[in-house]
Amino acid sequence: MKEELILSSLVYNEDYARKVVPFLKSEYFQDSNVKEVYSVVDNFIKKYNKQPTKAAIRVELESQTNLNEVRFKEVTSLVESLAPVNEHLDWLVEKTENYCKDRAVVNALYQSIQIVDGKDGKFSKNAIPGILTDALAVSFDSSIGHNFLDDSESRYDFYHLKEQKIPFDLEYFNKITRGGLAQKSLNIILAGTGVGKTMFMCHCAATNLMQGHNVLYITMEMAEERIAERIDANLLNVTTEELAILPKDVYLKKVDRVKGKTSGKLIIKEYPTASAGSIHFRTLIEDLKIKKNFSPNVIYIDYLNICMSSRLKLGASVNSYTYIKAIAEELRGLAVEYKVPIVSATQTTRSGYTNTDLGLEDTSESFGLPATADFMFALINTEELAGMNQVMVKQLKNRYSDPNMDKRFVIGVDRPKMRFYDTEQHSQADILDGPVMDSTHFGERNREEVELGRVKKKRKTVGGFNF
Repeated sequence: MKEELILSSLVYNEDYARKVVPFLKSEYFQDSNVKEVYSVVDNFIKKYNKQPTKAAIRVELESQTNLNEVRFKEVTSLVESLAPVNEHLDWLVEKTENYCKDRAVVNALYQSIQIVDGKDGKFSKNAIPGILTDALAVSFDSSIGHNFLDDSESRYDFYHLKEQKIPFDLEYFNKITRGGLAQKSLNIILAGTGVGKTMFMCHCAATNLMQGHNVLYITMEMAEERIAERIDANLLNVTTEELAILPKDVYLKKVDRVKGKTSGKLIIKEYPTASAGSIHFRTLIEDLKIKKNFSPNVIYIDYLNICMSSRLKLGASVNSYTYIKAIAEELRGLAVEYKVPIVSATQTTRSGYTNTDLGLEDTSESFGLPATADFMFALINTEELAGMNQVMVKQLKNRYSDPNMDKRFVIGVDRPKMRFYDTEQHSQADILDGPVMDSTHFGERNREEVELGRVKKKRKTVGGFNF
């Protein structure tokens, strides 16, 4: 698209100007004379909220001190050549957007070369991926908000739109999430050491794979092979001990049967602990797209607290609350950027490890994590539950539905085969109707307060005296 056409449209087409002015930048123009005139037009529109005439542009140019006589004649000649444009508005806007995208990429590539050559002192080489990402993201997004009264019809359609979700194979999880994990969401598992956070994520990854989804599993706690071993046990219906003695031909036949039942793919990627963050995950996703033709539908990150923040450096000026919250925000931003649900986990505090009724306050290191998450639940294990091969689930935060509905329920667990399963309905009766008693000191004190409240309710009041 010719740059002179953009200038003429800015001056003579008000609808065009209002659509493109918020997104145009002087750096997109190659011709220095066009750039000079554009700056005058852009400043005039933003200052007076109307388009300048040719006469106004000439007056503004006369006040420019950076123009010598030759340049002044060139730019005034350019202004005189501007004429009304009769092209279709949508076509003009689309071509202008494409032009700006192309120029943004060219500028980003040039800046990257300058950085590599050491001629740009502002940025390091680590900034290059971000510069290129910003250039590729250039877009004329015309949305400036939802008009409550005028957009009622589109709002109604949204209410009745069936959202694309990643379903669980566990009844109560589908119930409390209204069908599964939503796109652009951060979902967190809270549990103590050894309760089953990684097992739950491996189980869900195996389920998603068999549903035909592309699954990316990022691990920073366990080796890739150990994660694959757990998913193998789940999918092949064998224990982890049996995997070690299974003949190779039998194992490969079982894997082939699994391969024949799904169109999905599962990629497991290991990073050293605390050495990777959202910027590394973004690079991985882009590499997989180019090299493997793989784009994930859901991402598991094992686990959040041992990720690295791409924005902050943990130290004297940054405490754990701020640091973990920053990681959570970056991961949620990644989920929004790639339109996928991200599932991760976090540890309980030391006191929470012995608490049989976990709450948000039992989240280790940072309360900023539950503040950022869309869906957060606790996995709770006791000796009694372990004896029945069950784990209790407690909702802690739920943006999908009311977290007080089915706040607690139990699911079965087959630890040798790394699986979770739905239990019989009768096993939910006591859990769903009554609270689980907290065995901590706080729980004891709470029970005393509850009992005292019951005693007070039984007292009668006559003539202002309590009996």
